[in-house]
Amino acid sequence: MKTLLALLAATVAIGALNACSQKTPTTVAASAAPAASSTVTNSVVTKPSSPAFTPPSETDIPGGPLGDVIRQGRDIFTDTPTHASAYVGNTLSCSNCHLDAGRLANSAPLWGAYGMYPQYRKKNGHVNTFGERLQGCFRFSMNGKAPPLDSAEMVALETYAWWMAKGAPVGVKLQGAGYPKQGFKPPQPADYARGEKVYAANCALCHGADGQGQQVAGRNVFPPLWGPQSFNWGAGMHELDNAAAFIKANMPLSRGGSLSDQDAWDVAMFMDAHERPQDPRYTGNLAETRAKYHDTPQSLYGTEVNGHLLGSQPAQK
Repeated sequence: MKTLLALLAATVAIGALNACSQKTPTTVAASAAPAASSTVTNSVVTKPSSPAFTPPSETDIPGGPLGDVIRQGRDIFTDTPTHASAYVGNTLSCSNCHLDAGRLANSAPLWGAYGMYPQYRKKNGHVNTFGERLQGCFRFSMNGKAPPLDSAEMVALETYAWWMAKGAPVGVKLQGAGYPKQGFKPPQPADYARGEKVYAANCALCHGADGQGQQVAGRNVFPPLWGPQSFNWGAGMHELDNAAAFIKANMPLSRGGSLSDQDAWDVAMFMDAHERPQDPRYTGNLAETRAKYHDTPQSLYGTEVNGHLLGSQPAQK
């Protein structure tokens, strides 16, 4: 052993001496100048694509108390009025906008959202935890009230989202997260009349000519898109860019991507130009509420469409 250590020490010493004996160059040769006629052909740096992620299968839900709470969260997510009735004010479930029980890419899947929180949200002007983000869904999309953060319902939903995102990188936007809005613009301004035709041809079969959806045994098979049982004026889906991106990627159901960009924007305009429940942040003055919470061309709240001032009347079928 002593002999081996001595040999190693000698080797290190010789290596160090050799390194020190190397002469350090005092100048660095300049690169050859490009020919005068050469041009840069690719001046745009392409950022690496977002990482891909595959959520776990339902068969991977563990047994025991943890698995029980994960399954409870899944049940709340897919049938919210039944399993979180105290906090829901309409007939919608979380899975009506976050398809395939929150796992489908490009429909704001849970696994794409969980790891992005905490984050600042302009909507309420402070850094939100994931739990606070879920509370907003109940208040706006469900037209209800926010469950307490320590309630059984919130714990179950957060646990389900945590399990769905298990193994995903934190703080990194994943492929298929959210709705595919980036760079998605209408070739022409969205148009109500064109959207009405798109709706009749592609949407009315499931959601009804009156937009009230279809129910079986009191549970939505296809959700209402406007009216008293739909999301309220504070929900993100009432904004045209969110609705158009969701529709383009996911609708008609099982045929996502089949509508043209223009059709998606037009039918989003048609859908969002109908009355729905009032924004719970309503100040008592429509113009003031729009200026404070809806100051964007993506929101039709407080604007006039076909002679009607949206947000001025209770939602009707």
